[in-house]
This record gives sequence, structure tokens and C-alpha cells, in this order.
Amino acid sequence: MREFATPLVSDVADSATLLDDVEANAREHPDAVSFSRRAGETWEDVTAGEFLVQVRALAKGFVAAGMAHGDRVALMAKTRYEWTLVDYAVWYAGGVTVPIYVTSAPDMVDWLLADSGARFAVVEQSAHAARLTEPAGRAAVVESIWTIEPDADGAADIAGLVARGESASDAGLDERRTAVTADDVATIVYTSGTTGRPKGCVLTHRNFLVELEGTTAELHELFESDDAATLLFLPLPHVFARIVQVGAVKNRVRLGHTADVRHLVDDLESFAPTFVLAVPRMFEKIFNTASQRATVDGRGRMFDRATDVAIAYSRALDDGRPGPVLRAQHRVLDRLVYQRLRASLGGRCRWAISGGAPLGERLGHFFRGIGIPVLEGYGLTETAGAVTVNLPDAMRIGTVGRPVPGATVRVSDDGELLIAGDLVFRGYWGDEAATAEVLGEAGWLHTGDLGEIDEEGFVRVTGRRKEILVTSGGKNVAPAVLEDRIRAHPLVSQCMVVGDGRPYVAALVTLDPDAFAVWRSQRDKHGDLAALATDPDLVADVQQAVDGANTAVSRAESIRRFAILSVDWTEESGELTPSLKVRRNLVMREFRREIADLYD
Repeated sequence: MREFATPLVSDVADSATLLDDVEANAREHPDAVSFSRRAGETWEDVTAGEFLVQVRALAKGFVAAGMAHGDRVALMAKTRYEWTLVDYAVWYAGGVTVPIYVTSAPDMVDWLLADSGARFAVVEQSAHAARLTEPAGRAAVVESIWTIEPDADGAADIAGLVARGESASDAGLDERRTAVTADDVATIVYTSGTTGRPKGCVLTHRNFLVELEGTTAELHELFESDDAATLLFLPLPHVFARIVQVGAVKNRVRLGHTADVRHLVDDLESFAPTFVLAVPRMFEKIFNTASQRATVDGRGRMFDRATDVAIAYSRALDDGRPGPVLRAQHRVLDRLVYQRLRASLGGRCRWAISGGAPLGERLGHFFRGIGIPVLEGYGLTETAGAVTVNLPDAMRIGTVGRPVPGATVRVSDDGELLIAGDLVFRGYWGDEAATAEVLGEAGWLHTGDLGEIDEEGFVRVTGRRKEILVTSGGKNVAPAVLEDRIRAHPLVSQCMVVGDGRPYVAALVTLDPDAFAVWRSQRDKHGDLAALATDPDLVADVQQAVDGANTAVSRAESIRRFAILSVDWTEESGELTPSLKVRRNLVMREFRREIADLYD
């Protein structure tokens, strides 16, 4: 099949915005709990009525500070309740949120602020504010910066901004809110481009609303129970986390925030979500941790058996029905093993959604086999979230599901997945050429991913056309930024960054034969490169190049391990093109063993 579409359930009105849900919740269910915010060791509830009051108060502060319709506001903070509060307050005042990861490198922060033209910024603490203003001259475009947390040095915080807004009129704020329309820009989310320079995806209120209309209709089982709740632990600059945020508000799902992954299990236990949304790396960690603990406790063989039974049980569900022996084994292991695993997600979790990177069939079958089906989906920043998703009643493990309502997926003649629909972004901020390239003449979004569609509309992603890597944690990594810097080292000839679908970024490094000969002489070393590839002094020198490259990216994008190869890549041996570009697919095949060792 070359194309599959799912019609939109209902049209989005031109006057509709993401703020309508906040207003409706407060009007229709003012005492319903919308959020549970961390307060020390407990969770403090925030009702729908209280949230609207807080949003309006902060929005009035932005208006009093001089924010105009369409002004950009940079937001740098970890995942916490105030992130969501600021986001909605910016929209209420007619502004545009520009999310920034707290782990972003200084050069990246400079670029995002300058390119977006942000007039204002809200950061978590004064240390983040300093990163926007030091050294002198940085972020000169930003007029005012407020912190979420009160500062002992007296820095301006959002509490002071709220106090400042008391002078603004309610009528003026209402006028500002109603001036926002579906086609106004809600946010500019920056994502890495193929050259390594990030591009700002312009997403409108309509983009998000169409996305929400489709996913809400398709995933209604997740939201319809009175106790529906989810704990958000993904970073909110990631569009996947953002759609979780606005989706929870729309569907009146109790939402919690946590950024401390070290205590995630404790937070899940105390919050007790009914469903979770995460990247594949989290599911890998749950499985690996459980396996390691079982081995330490002397139950390793039982866990291995439980794993095999869970996977077999899930596969049997696809083939019809598990047989009586398999069902009996599953019941016994459920008491001994699976219940403990479900407890690690809070004990009430009935569903999980995975996105940002491929999950893998084995993990998909394992989690469905233990009683927590993982609904894998596929989407991009440019589509405001999911384009396709598996459903509770239409699930095919190994695929990314069928298109959500309002989306059309097409496979081009050369196998690339193309997307159409009102969930597709407006374009890249201030970059008409890049916009024209990715949207094409007919307006289809070129994803850069290769895929296929089966006869029932299920989409399978088979490869990546782009060079952008996506780790199993869902982090987009532009290899060129790292590779160019490493190649600048005198010892290095070539470098190829790897990590697509892997837990971290790694690299293969080749050395310049002449430079290596000089190094060997200076260090009084003996032997060829094959004998010295793991020499501590050589590794330390290459590590310097890697460390220098890592300063240009966030920690999640940094190279954790590397291997020095005993041969160089050349045009003659086939690894390089005539223009001296690395043939990545060939290198991946020829050096698959060395790459596997990097993740051993």
C-alpha cells in the first residue's frame, strides 16, 4: 500500500486555542484535580479552578511587563508544575513559548535566543539566568529574565511578576486571550538539522488541537476512567512531553511532574499513574534493572523463564489464544514476577505509550506479556507529536500503528514516508529555504525516514534517510557537530558517530598514518596501530578531542565511548566517497563488531 489516511473526527474552529480547555475545565469541573505538584515528600493537588486563577495571574504579569501579541518567551527549566503554568500563561497573554533544554550547551543557548528573537525569558533558577547573560553581550535581545525559584540574591522571580500583574485589568487580559486564534503560533520548538544547526519548528494552536482531536478519539480508553492520571518525566522541550501536557489538560487527566529520574520508581509508586508515556530507554531500564536484581537475588533463571513466557504469551495473543499450558505458566509467573514489575510503575498502570525512537519487538511483547501493553507510535517535532500510533483494540507489535485522525501517510517512490494534514507544522522559523525543502512543492512533509504501509494501514519504519541519530532515550543527535570537531585534532583522520536506537552516543575514530607515526616516535612507542590502538596514552590524546567536541552539545548528545580503529578509511578501500564523505551504511556493516563492543 502506498497511502493511508484516517479522517479527522471533527474540524477545529478558527477561533479555537489550547486555552479553551483551561477555561472549560474551570467552568465545568472547578473542583476536579488537574495537577498534583510535588511538595516535599507528598503531592499537593491543584484543581482546575485554581489552575485557571494562577494562569491568569501570571499572564497579567507578562502583560504588565510589556509583552505584546506574538512575542517570544524563552523557557528553561526542568520538568515541573511551573513549566506548564508558565507555558499556558504565555499563551494566555498572546505570546509564543521557546523551550530550551537545561542541558543545552552555551553556543546552543546563544543560537536559540538570537534566532527566535526572544524578548523575555523564564528560567528555573538564578544559575540558569546567568547562562543567558554571561559572558557580557550574550542574549542581548532578552529584555527581562524571571526565575521560577525565589533567589536569595533578590533576582526577579515569577512571584514578583504575578504581583506586578495585579495592576493589569481582567478585561484587558480577556481581550488579549480572545485575540489568539487557531492559526497563531503557540511555540517554536528547535530540533537538530542535517547540518547540525538547529531549526525552529513553528507550531500553531491548530497543529496541537488537530493532534489532540485525533489521539483523544483513538486512545479514549486511557482517558475515560475517573481516576486517569499520568506522571510526566520527559523533558518538556521535547514535543512528545509537550503533547502529554496539553493532552492531560484537554482530557482532564491528573498530571504530575518529576525531573529526578534517580527517584523515579519512588515517584511512580507514590503518584500511581494509570498510564505512562516514555521513550524506549525507560522500558529498557525497567527490564534491565529487574533482570540484574533477579540475578543478584539468585532468581536469575526464574526471571529468564518469566521473560520467555511473557514474550510467548504475547505472541500467542497475536496468533489467536495462548494454549492451556502457556496460560498456566503465565498465571504462576504473574504471582512470582510480573506483579513486582507492575508495582515498579505504581501498581495501577494499565497502559504505556512509547515514542521518540524504535522500541523493538522483543520489549513490546515482553511488556504486553506482563500486563502492560506498550502502544508504540511515530511522529516528529514537525507534526506536533504522533502521526501514527498503535491502539488498545488495534495493536500490531513491530509497527508504529496506523495514522491518527487528521493524518495521511504516503510512501514515496523511493520509500520515504511523507505526511500531510493540519498537524503538519507551518515551517521553520526564519528559514524559507529549509521549509520549502522539507515540505516540497505539494506540501507533503518529507520525514527523511523510510517505511512501508501494510494492507490494513499499519506503518513500519524501516530505516532513516537522514543522518540525524535518535538514541533509545529519544534524543536527536546531529553527528556533524561532533565529527567535525574531532576531525580537527591532529591525530584524527576520520570519525563517525553512532548511536541510533542505542542508549548513548559513541564513535569510531581512525588516525592519520603520518600523524600517528610522529606521535609514536615522540612517545617512544613500539608497534603498529593495531598493537597500540588501546594504548592509554593514545586513548588519552584522542579523549581530549572527544572532550572538546562534547562541549558543543548537551550531555545527552555527548560521546560516552569511542574506539580507535587499526585502519584508516579511504576512497580506495570504499569507506569514503570521492568527496571524502563517509559511506555510513558501509562502515556500519564492515565495523559492526567494533560498534557492538562499544555497547557491550
